[in-house]
Amino acid sequence: MLQPINRRHFLRHCGVLGAALAGASSLPWWSGCASERVRRAGVLRAYAAPDISFTGSARDLPPVHVAPEREIRTVVGLRPYRPSGFVVRAEKLDDTLVVHNYGHGGSGITLSWGTAKLAVDLGVSGHRGAVAVLGCGAVGLANARLLQEAGFEVTIYAKAMPPETTSNVAGGQWFPAFLSDPTQRTDAFKAQLLAAAEYAYRRYQIMLGPRFGVRWMRNYYLNHQPFIESGYAGAQSPFRAMMPEYRALAPDEHPFTGYAFVRQFDTLLIEPPVYLAAMLDEFHLAGGRVVVRELPDRAAIQALPEKLVFNCTGLGARALFDDDELMPVKGQLTFLLPQPEVQYAPIAGDLYMFPRSDGILLGGTHEEGVWSLEPNLRRKAELLAAHKAFFDGFRG
Repeated sequence: MLQPINRRHFLRHCGVLGAALAGASSLPWWSGCASERVRRAGVLRAYAAPDISFTGSARDLPPVHVAPEREIRTVVGLRPYRPSGFVVRAEKLDDTLVVHNYGHGGSGITLSWGTAKLAVDLGVSGHRGAVAVLGCGAVGLANARLLQEAGFEVTIYAKAMPPETTSNVAGGQWFPAFLSDPTQRTDAFKAQLLAAAEYAYRRYQIMLGPRFGVRWMRNYYLNHQPFIESGYAGAQSPFRAMMPEYRALAPDEHPFTGYAFVRQFDTLLIEPPVYLAAMLDEFHLAGGRVVVRELPDRAAIQALPEKLVFNCTGLGARALFDDDELMPVKGQLTFLLPQPEVQYAPIAGDLYMFPRSDGILLGGTHEEGVWSLEPNLRRKAELLAAHKAFFDGFRG
Protein backbone atom coordinates (compact mmCIF):
# COMPACT_ATOMS: atom_id res chain seq x y z
CA MET A 1 0.00 0.00 0.00
CA LEU A 2 1.19 3.50 -0.75
CA GLN A 3 1.26 5.52 2.44
CA PRO A 4 0.92 9.31 2.88
CA ILE A 5 4.24 11.13 2.91
CA ASN A 6 5.30 12.40 6.32
CA ARG A 7 7.65 15.34 5.86
CA ARG A 8 9.04 15.00 9.38
CA HIS A 9 9.92 11.37 8.68
CA PHE A 10 11.39 12.39 5.32
CA LEU A 11 13.72 14.91 6.98
CA ARG A 12 14.57 12.75 9.98
CA HIS A 13 17.87 11.47 8.62
CA CYS A 14 19.11 14.73 7.11
CA GLY A 15 21.31 15.51 10.10
CA VAL A 16 22.95 12.08 10.25
CA LEU A 17 26.69 12.30 9.67
CA GLY A 18 29.48 9.84 9.08
CA ALA A 19 28.70 8.89 5.50
CA ALA A 20 31.33 6.87 3.69
CA LEU A 21 32.11 6.39 0.03
CA ALA A 22 33.84 3.10 -0.71
CA GLY A 23 35.46 2.71 -4.09
CA ALA A 24 38.96 1.39 -4.44
CA SER A 25 39.38 2.23 -0.73
CA SER A 26 37.25 2.81 2.37
CA LEU A 27 38.18 6.47 2.78
CA PRO A 28 35.48 8.85 4.07
CA TRP A 29 33.28 10.05 1.23
CA TRP A 30 34.53 13.61 1.46
CA SER A 31 38.22 12.61 1.17
CA GLY A 32 39.82 13.80 -2.06
CA CYS A 33 36.64 15.39 -3.36
CA ALA A 34 36.44 18.70 -1.53
CA SER A 35 36.48 20.48 -4.88
CA GLU A 36 33.41 18.47 -5.94
CA ARG A 37 31.60 19.50 -2.76
CA VAL A 38 32.46 23.13 -3.39
CA ARG A 39 31.30 22.81 -7.00
CA ARG A 40 27.97 21.37 -5.90
CA ALA A 41 27.53 24.04 -3.25
CA GLY A 42 28.22 26.65 -5.91
CA VAL A 43 25.62 25.10 -8.19
CA LEU A 44 23.04 25.22 -5.43
CA ARG A 45 23.87 28.82 -4.50
CA ALA A 46 23.78 29.89 -8.14
CA TYR A 47 20.40 28.28 -8.79
CA ALA A 48 17.53 30.69 -8.29
CA ALA A 49 14.01 29.39 -8.82
CA PRO A 50 12.47 31.90 -11.21
CA ASP A 51 9.31 33.78 -10.45
CA ILE A 52 6.75 31.86 -12.48
CA SER A 53 3.75 33.94 -11.50
CA PHE A 54 2.25 35.14 -14.75
CA THR A 55 -0.57 37.67 -14.66
CA GLY A 56 -0.95 38.25 -18.41
CA SER A 57 -2.74 36.07 -20.92
CA ALA A 58 -1.18 33.16 -22.77
CA ARG A 59 -1.17 35.37 -25.87
CA ASP A 60 1.61 37.42 -24.27
CA LEU A 61 4.07 34.54 -23.94
CA PRO A 62 7.60 35.64 -24.94
CA PRO A 63 9.06 33.56 -27.79
CA VAL A 64 12.38 31.75 -27.57
CA HIS A 65 15.17 33.25 -29.69
CA VAL A 66 16.35 30.26 -31.72
CA ALA A 67 19.59 30.63 -33.66
CA PRO A 68 22.63 28.34 -34.13
CA GLU A 69 24.91 30.96 -32.55
CA ARG A 70 22.87 30.76 -29.33
CA GLU A 71 23.61 27.05 -28.88
CA ILE A 72 25.67 26.22 -25.79
CA ARG A 73 25.64 22.40 -25.94
CA THR A 74 23.96 19.32 -27.39
CA VAL A 75 23.65 16.21 -25.25
CA VAL A 76 22.62 12.62 -25.95
CA GLY A 77 21.07 10.01 -23.67
CA LEU A 78 19.73 6.49 -24.13
CA ARG A 79 16.27 5.93 -22.70
CA PRO A 80 15.75 2.40 -21.23
CA TYR A 81 12.54 1.54 -23.06
CA ARG A 82 10.32 -1.55 -22.83
CA PRO A 83 7.20 -1.64 -25.04
CA SER A 84 5.28 -3.32 -22.19
CA GLY A 85 6.46 -0.74 -19.64
CA PHE A 86 8.72 -0.58 -16.61
CA VAL A 87 9.47 -3.59 -14.41
CA VAL A 88 8.87 -3.76 -10.67
CA ARG A 89 9.11 -7.38 -9.54
CA ALA A 90 11.16 -9.67 -7.31
CA GLU A 91 13.50 -12.49 -8.33
CA LYS A 92 15.34 -14.95 -6.10
CA LEU A 93 19.01 -15.76 -6.83
CA ASP A 94 19.80 -18.50 -4.31
CA ASP A 95 20.03 -16.61 -0.99
CA THR A 96 19.80 -13.15 -2.60
CA LEU A 97 16.48 -11.43 -3.27
CA VAL A 98 16.66 -9.04 -6.23
CA VAL A 99 13.88 -6.49 -6.64
CA HIS A 100 13.85 -5.05 -10.16
CA ASN A 101 13.00 -1.40 -10.80
CA TYR A 102 13.95 -0.40 -14.35
CA GLY A 103 12.71 0.25 -17.88
CA HIS A 104 11.12 3.69 -17.44
CA GLY A 105 11.65 4.95 -20.99
CA GLY A 106 11.47 8.76 -20.94
CA SER A 107 9.82 8.83 -17.50
CA GLY A 108 12.70 7.93 -15.19
CA ILE A 109 12.78 11.17 -13.23
CA THR A 110 8.98 11.49 -13.34
CA LEU A 111 8.26 8.07 -11.84
CA SER A 112 11.44 7.44 -9.84
CA TRP A 113 9.96 8.03 -6.38
CA GLY A 114 6.80 6.12 -7.23
CA THR A 115 8.35 2.95 -8.63
CA ALA A 116 10.91 3.08 -5.82
CA LYS A 117 8.02 3.04 -3.34
CA LEU A 118 6.48 0.06 -5.11
CA ALA A 119 9.84 -1.74 -5.11
CA VAL A 120 10.61 -1.04 -1.46
CA ASP A 121 7.14 -2.17 -0.37
CA LEU A 122 7.66 -5.35 -2.37
CA GLY A 123 11.11 -6.19 -1.03
CA VAL A 124 11.68 -5.13 2.56
CA SER A 125 9.03 -7.09 4.43
CA GLY A 126 10.76 -9.28 6.99
CA HIS A 127 14.28 -8.30 5.88
CA ARG A 128 17.00 -7.64 8.42
CA GLY A 129 20.44 -6.29 7.61
CA ALA A 130 22.07 -4.10 4.99
CA VAL A 131 20.63 -3.47 1.54
CA ALA A 132 22.24 -2.83 -1.87
CA VAL A 133 21.02 -0.64 -4.71
CA LEU A 134 22.44 -1.08 -8.21
CA GLY A 135 22.56 2.21 -10.10
CA CYS A 136 23.01 5.84 -9.13
CA GLY A 137 20.60 7.68 -11.42
CA ALA A 138 17.27 9.17 -10.39
CA VAL A 139 15.64 5.77 -9.88
CA GLY A 140 18.52 4.31 -7.87
CA LEU A 141 18.84 7.39 -5.65
CA ALA A 142 15.11 7.52 -4.90
CA ASN A 143 15.18 3.80 -4.09
CA ALA A 144 18.17 4.29 -1.80
CA ARG A 145 16.62 7.24 0.04
CA LEU A 146 13.35 5.39 0.69
CA LEU A 147 15.32 2.45 2.08
CA GLN A 148 17.23 4.80 4.38
CA GLU A 149 13.98 6.33 5.57
CA ALA A 150 12.79 2.80 6.36
CA GLY A 151 15.84 2.40 8.62
CA PHE A 152 18.15 0.31 6.44
CA GLU A 153 21.89 0.67 5.92
CA VAL A 154 22.30 1.17 2.17
CA THR A 155 25.20 0.79 -0.26
CA ILE A 156 24.88 1.92 -3.86
CA TYR A 157 26.93 -0.01 -6.42
CA ALA A 158 27.30 1.88 -9.69
CA LYS A 159 29.62 2.02 -12.68
CA ALA A 160 28.71 5.70 -13.22
CA MET A 161 27.73 8.49 -10.86
CA PRO A 162 26.20 11.91 -11.41
CA PRO A 163 26.95 13.81 -13.59
CA GLU A 164 27.71 10.76 -15.79
CA THR A 165 24.30 9.07 -15.56
CA THR A 166 21.49 9.04 -18.12
CA SER A 167 19.35 10.98 -15.64
CA ASN A 168 21.74 13.93 -15.91
CA VAL A 169 20.84 14.48 -19.57
CA ALA A 170 17.10 14.13 -19.06
CA GLY A 171 14.75 17.05 -19.64
CA GLY A 172 13.25 16.89 -16.16
CA GLN A 173 9.61 17.63 -16.97
CA TRP A 174 7.25 15.85 -14.54
CA PHE A 175 4.84 13.94 -16.76
CA PRO A 176 4.83 10.33 -17.99
CA ALA A 177 6.34 10.46 -21.49
CA PHE A 178 7.55 7.85 -23.97
CA LEU A 179 6.86 5.22 -21.35
CA SER A 180 5.46 2.20 -23.20
CA ASP A 181 3.46 1.01 -26.18
CA PRO A 182 -0.22 1.82 -25.42
CA THR A 183 -1.31 -1.43 -27.08
CA GLN A 184 0.80 -3.47 -24.64
CA ARG A 185 -0.31 -1.90 -21.34
CA THR A 186 -2.02 -4.49 -19.16
CA ASP A 187 -4.49 -3.61 -16.41
CA ALA A 188 -1.86 -4.60 -13.83
CA PHE A 189 0.69 -2.26 -15.40
CA LYS A 190 -1.83 0.60 -15.55
CA ALA A 191 -2.52 0.17 -11.82
CA GLN A 192 1.21 0.21 -11.04
CA LEU A 193 1.70 3.27 -13.23
CA LEU A 194 -1.06 5.28 -11.60
CA ALA A 195 0.10 4.36 -8.08
CA ALA A 196 3.70 5.29 -8.95
CA ALA A 197 2.67 8.58 -10.56
CA GLU A 198 0.50 9.62 -7.62
CA TYR A 199 3.24 8.97 -5.07
CA ALA A 200 5.96 10.66 -7.12
CA TYR A 201 3.73 13.68 -7.78
CA ARG A 202 3.20 14.21 -4.04
CA ARG A 203 6.82 13.48 -3.18
CA TYR A 204 8.23 16.14 -5.48
CA GLN A 205 5.89 18.71 -3.93
CA ILE A 206 7.74 18.47 -0.60
CA MET A 207 11.00 19.08 -2.50
CA LEU A 208 10.04 22.39 -4.10
CA GLY A 209 12.66 25.11 -4.09
CA PRO A 210 16.31 25.75 -4.88
CA ARG A 211 17.73 22.94 -2.73
CA PHE A 212 16.46 20.28 -5.15
CA GLY A 213 15.84 22.46 -8.20
CA VAL A 214 12.10 21.71 -8.35
CA ARG A 215 9.45 24.25 -9.39
CA TRP A 216 5.99 24.58 -10.93
CA MET A 217 5.65 25.48 -14.60
CA ARG A 218 2.82 26.12 -17.07
CA ASN A 219 2.54 23.63 -19.95
CA TYR A 220 0.82 23.95 -23.31
CA TYR A 221 0.02 20.77 -25.26
CA LEU A 222 -0.65 21.52 -28.93
CA ASN A 223 -2.48 19.40 -31.52
CA HIS A 224 -3.62 19.78 -35.11
CA GLN A 225 -6.37 17.25 -34.44
CA PRO A 226 -8.80 16.94 -31.51
CA PHE A 227 -7.23 15.40 -28.42
CA ILE A 228 -7.93 11.79 -27.56
CA GLU A 229 -9.71 12.55 -24.31
CA SER A 230 -8.65 9.30 -22.65
CA GLY A 231 -5.02 9.95 -23.58
CA TYR A 232 -2.44 11.27 -21.15
CA ALA A 233 -3.12 14.95 -22.05
CA GLY A 234 -6.89 14.52 -22.50
CA ALA A 235 -9.75 15.58 -20.25
CA GLN A 236 -10.27 11.96 -19.09
CA SER A 237 -6.56 11.31 -18.60
CA PRO A 238 -5.71 8.87 -15.78
CA PHE A 239 -3.43 11.68 -14.55
CA ARG A 240 -6.13 14.37 -14.67
CA ALA A 241 -6.04 14.90 -10.88
CA MET A 242 -2.31 15.70 -11.24
CA MET A 243 -2.85 18.42 -13.87
CA PRO A 244 -3.89 21.61 -12.02
CA GLU A 245 -5.10 24.62 -14.04
CA TYR A 246 -6.18 22.26 -16.81
CA ARG A 247 -8.34 23.80 -19.53
CA ALA A 248 -8.70 24.12 -23.28
CA LEU A 249 -7.66 27.42 -24.87
CA ALA A 250 -9.53 29.12 -27.68
CA PRO A 251 -7.47 30.25 -30.72
CA ASP A 252 -7.55 33.89 -29.56
CA GLU A 253 -6.14 32.90 -26.14
CA HIS A 254 -2.72 31.70 -27.27
CA PRO A 255 0.07 32.69 -29.70
CA PHE A 256 0.58 29.27 -31.32
CA THR A 257 -0.27 29.70 -34.99
CA GLY A 258 -1.36 26.62 -36.89
CA TYR A 259 -2.64 24.74 -33.83
CA ALA A 260 -6.41 24.53 -33.49
CA PHE A 261 -6.34 22.48 -30.28
CA VAL A 262 -4.40 23.67 -27.23
CA ARG A 263 -4.60 22.40 -23.65
CA GLN A 264 -2.85 24.05 -20.72
CA PHE A 265 -2.01 22.71 -17.28
CA ASP A 266 0.67 23.16 -14.65
CA THR A 267 3.23 20.54 -13.71
CA LEU A 268 6.63 20.29 -12.07
CA LEU A 269 10.04 20.85 -13.60
CA ILE A 270 13.01 19.10 -12.00
CA GLU A 271 16.47 20.40 -12.97
CA PRO A 272 18.62 17.22 -13.10
CA PRO A 273 22.07 18.81 -12.42
CA VAL A 274 20.76 20.40 -9.21
CA TYR A 275 18.41 17.61 -8.19
CA LEU A 276 20.84 14.68 -8.58
CA ALA A 277 23.67 16.46 -6.74
CA ALA A 278 21.32 17.26 -3.86
CA MET A 279 19.97 13.70 -3.76
CA LEU A 280 23.48 12.27 -3.60
CA ASP A 281 24.32 14.66 -0.76
CA GLU A 282 21.17 13.59 1.12
CA PHE A 283 22.14 9.95 0.65
CA HIS A 284 25.62 10.55 2.08
CA LEU A 285 24.33 12.63 4.99
CA ALA A 286 22.01 9.78 5.96
CA GLY A 287 24.98 7.42 6.22
CA GLY A 288 24.93 5.85 2.78
CA ARG A 289 28.01 4.83 0.84
CA VAL A 290 28.75 4.39 -2.85
CA VAL A 291 30.99 1.72 -4.34
CA VAL A 292 32.02 2.60 -7.88
CA ARG A 293 32.32 -0.69 -9.72
CA GLU A 294 30.55 -2.61 -12.45
CA LEU A 295 28.81 -5.86 -11.62
CA PRO A 296 29.19 -7.91 -14.81
CA ASP A 297 26.82 -10.79 -14.11
CA ARG A 298 24.42 -12.40 -11.68
CA ALA A 299 27.23 -14.24 -9.93
CA ALA A 300 28.76 -10.89 -8.97
CA ILE A 301 25.42 -9.80 -7.51
CA GLN A 302 25.11 -13.03 -5.52
CA ALA A 303 28.61 -12.45 -4.15
CA LEU A 304 27.63 -9.10 -2.60
CA PRO A 305 27.43 -9.12 1.21
CA GLU A 306 23.93 -7.60 1.02
CA LYS A 307 21.24 -10.21 0.46
CA LEU A 308 18.51 -7.77 -0.54
CA VAL A 309 19.40 -6.01 -3.79
CA PHE A 310 17.40 -3.44 -5.76
CA ASN A 311 18.21 -3.48 -9.46
CA CYS A 312 17.95 0.09 -10.81
CA THR A 313 20.45 -0.33 -13.66
CA GLY A 314 18.26 0.97 -16.49
CA LEU A 315 19.61 -0.28 -19.81
CA GLY A 316 22.20 -2.33 -17.94
CA ALA A 317 19.45 -4.78 -17.01
CA ARG A 318 19.30 -5.96 -20.62
CA ALA A 319 22.58 -7.86 -20.35
CA LEU A 320 22.63 -8.33 -16.58
CA PHE A 321 19.23 -10.04 -16.45
CA ASP A 322 18.72 -11.12 -20.07
CA ASP A 323 15.84 -8.74 -20.71
CA ASP A 324 15.70 -8.76 -24.49
CA GLU A 325 12.61 -6.54 -24.53
CA LEU A 326 14.64 -3.67 -23.08
CA MET A 327 16.03 -1.44 -25.81
CA PRO A 328 17.77 1.93 -26.11
CA VAL A 329 15.87 4.88 -27.52
CA LYS A 330 18.36 7.60 -28.31
CA GLY A 331 17.29 11.08 -27.31
CA GLN A 332 19.06 14.30 -28.20
CA LEU A 333 18.65 17.74 -26.62
CA THR A 334 20.11 21.06 -27.72
CA PHE A 335 20.50 23.87 -25.18
CA LEU A 336 20.42 27.56 -26.01
CA LEU A 337 21.52 30.46 -23.83
CA PRO A 338 19.07 31.00 -20.93
CA GLN A 339 16.13 33.37 -21.35
CA PRO A 340 14.87 34.19 -17.84
CA GLU A 341 11.66 35.73 -19.19
CA VAL A 342 10.61 32.40 -20.72
CA GLN A 343 8.78 30.37 -18.07
CA TYR A 344 6.44 28.00 -19.90
CA ALA A 345 6.75 24.73 -21.82
CA PRO A 346 5.08 24.01 -25.18
CA ILE A 347 4.81 20.41 -26.39
CA ALA A 348 3.80 19.93 -30.02
CA GLY A 349 4.26 16.37 -31.25
CA ASP A 350 7.99 15.59 -31.16
CA LEU A 351 8.90 19.25 -30.51
CA TYR A 352 9.17 20.50 -26.95
CA MET A 353 10.91 23.29 -25.06
CA PHE A 354 11.67 23.46 -21.34
CA PRO A 355 13.15 26.65 -19.83
CA ARG A 356 15.81 25.74 -17.26
CA SER A 357 18.28 27.81 -15.29
CA ASP A 358 21.12 26.17 -17.25
CA GLY A 359 19.64 27.00 -20.65
CA ILE A 360 16.66 26.74 -22.97
CA LEU A 361 16.21 23.02 -23.71
CA LEU A 362 14.99 22.03 -27.18
CA GLY A 363 13.84 18.50 -28.01
CA GLY A 364 13.24 16.01 -29.13
CA THR A 365 14.33 12.88 -30.91
CA HIS A 366 13.41 9.19 -30.55
CA GLU A 367 15.73 6.76 -32.33
CA GLU A 368 14.77 3.22 -31.35
CA GLY A 369 17.52 0.62 -31.11
CA VAL A 370 20.33 3.16 -31.53
CA TRP A 371 23.20 2.77 -29.04
CA SER A 372 25.38 5.63 -30.26
CA LEU A 373 26.00 8.57 -27.90
CA GLU A 374 27.27 10.76 -30.71
CA PRO A 375 25.04 13.76 -31.57
CA ASN A 376 23.14 13.46 -34.84
CA LEU A 377 24.07 16.76 -36.50
CA ARG A 378 21.47 16.45 -39.22
CA ARG A 379 18.68 15.99 -36.68
CA LYS A 380 20.02 18.88 -34.62
CA ALA A 381 19.83 21.20 -37.63
CA GLU A 382 16.31 19.99 -38.41
CA LEU A 383 15.13 20.53 -34.85
CA LEU A 384 16.66 23.99 -34.64
CA ALA A 385 14.92 24.94 -37.88
CA ALA A 386 11.60 23.52 -36.66
CA HIS A 387 11.82 25.33 -33.33
CA LYS A 388 12.77 28.57 -35.04
CA ALA A 389 9.75 28.34 -37.34
CA PHE A 390 7.53 27.55 -34.35
CA PHE A 391 8.60 30.51 -32.21
CA ASP A 392 8.95 32.95 -35.14
CA GLY A 393 5.32 32.16 -35.94
CA PHE A 394 3.94 33.48 -32.63
CA ARG A 395 0.98 35.79 -33.14
CA GLY A 396 1.53 39.38 -32.15
